[in-house]
Amino acid sequence: MNAILELRQVTKIYGRVAAVESIDFTLFRGEVHALLGENGAGKSTLTKIIAGVVIPTSGTLLLEGRKIHLKTPSEALDLGIAMVFQETSLVQSMTVAQNLFLGHEKFFNRMRGVNIAAQQFMQSLSFAVAPTALVASLGAAQKQMVEIARAVLLNARIIVFDEPTATLTPEEKRHFFYLVKTLKERGVSIIFISHALEEALTISDRITVLRDGKHRLTELTSDLDRHKIIQAMVGRDLSEELYGSRKKSVRPPGKLVISVQNLRVGTLVKNNSLSIFAGQITGVFGLVGSGRTETFKVVAGVIKRNYKHGGKVLLGETPVRYRVPARAIRDGIVYITEDRKVEGFFETMSINYNIFVSKIVKAGMTKFWLRKHEIDASGERWIKYLNIRAVSKNMRVIELSGGNQQKVVIAKSLVQDPDLIIFDEPTRGVDVGAITEIHQIINRLADEGKAVVVISSYLPEVLLLSDRLLVARQGKIVEEFSSLEVTEEKVMYAAVH
Repeated sequence: MNAILELRQVTKIYGRVAAVESIDFTLFRGEVHALLGENGAGKSTLTKIIAGVVIPTSGTLLLEGRKIHLKTPSEALDLGIAMVFQETSLVQSMTVAQNLFLGHEKFFNRMRGVNIAAQQFMQSLSFAVAPTALVASLGAAQKQMVEIARAVLLNARIIVFDEPTATLTPEEKRHFFYLVKTLKERGVSIIFISHALEEALTISDRITVLRDGKHRLTELTSDLDRHKIIQAMVGRDLSEELYGSRKKSVRPPGKLVISVQNLRVGTLVKNNSLSIFAGQITGVFGLVGSGRTETFKVVAGVIKRNYKHGGKVLLGETPVRYRVPARAIRDGIVYITEDRKVEGFFETMSINYNIFVSKIVKAGMTKFWLRKHEIDASGERWIKYLNIRAVSKNMRVIELSGGNQQKVVIAKSLVQDPDLIIFDEPTRGVDVGAITEIHQIINRLADEGKAVVVISSYLPEVLLLSDRLLVARQGKIVEEFSSLEVTEEKVMYAAVH
């Protein structure tokens, strides 16, 4: 096979730390090459160098044998290299159609024509997203679809997908895999970053593993299995710790913490009713558009239910109507978002200050003196408790890898000492080592008597964690299962029929 892209001895140093060090990497024409590794292994840095987002400290990039020096993403796009970022780079205030054609508009544009072209293109990819919808109104999965569509629309020769399936449903994933197969047949070369090892083993031709910023392994996918990949990633086998076993017992329900009665939110949530109990993990599964996230955003005060005939939310036996999250936080309710970049943290602030700001919200303080030693002590405690990988506690959150950003979001919520913790896609974009740590935290919270909700589109995860499992469809909960009796088949049948 002919190499379309080569990286030779590529290094990127931030301060005194090498994010990637002396990396050799080759991408063949028409190849799907999976790039795997724990958070902080250097995957995103390496691919950002390829996409012109990050300039390497040293090393050489060759495109079809010709040396290139990429300084901006636009230079990479001009050479046919596009990247679909894990955290979307869409313009929130613009429509889907405007984002698709942004930077490639004709001199004279009619919005009707642009919308029609966008709709036809999205339908050709089997992506159900309205071209006239504002990006700000879309969920994480729909935003990811628009990102993917934009990269395909550019007719790039090389496409880098950074966690493209993290928010997609099983049906949407099948469409995506078919799209990748089609692109490969056209001769497009694809770099595929994913924490879902099964996906990498299914879709790729070759797999490269990074660990601690260094190259550890590159082999044909046919010569690899899950066990060998995980050992290369973390130096030990975590297969059984992840999803290798199912629950043998469940926690009994404690006191009623939250009950939702006949909740309505626009057209997304329709007469939804459910109850959440202390000392249990309640899993919530549903396809995109099932209303699962919107229901719990109402509970946490992130969005509002309908003013008339909107139903009730009871905290214990007391009716509540939160208009802002701060009031829910003071009553012991926190929501850990699925979209960490947009809703989860202040990206230019340090880890320390992100955590301390959340502590202030819980206290309801309006006038205060910031004591640096208190801020540092709080940051150090949570960095150690959640094993956040950072050069220092003063590092900006935007400089962390995706999984470590997620840990900061969790720390910001747990520092508020809540009674009800709602995890929305808690391990999205998190590496195999960190998944076990987050699962341990979730289980520990339930063991301490907290009420825990886990919303996840990954069935093995909700089946492993949940004491009871709720299934949402078309805006309401349609089934409830005990984790001792439930099967994947039963859950999927309830979710789609």
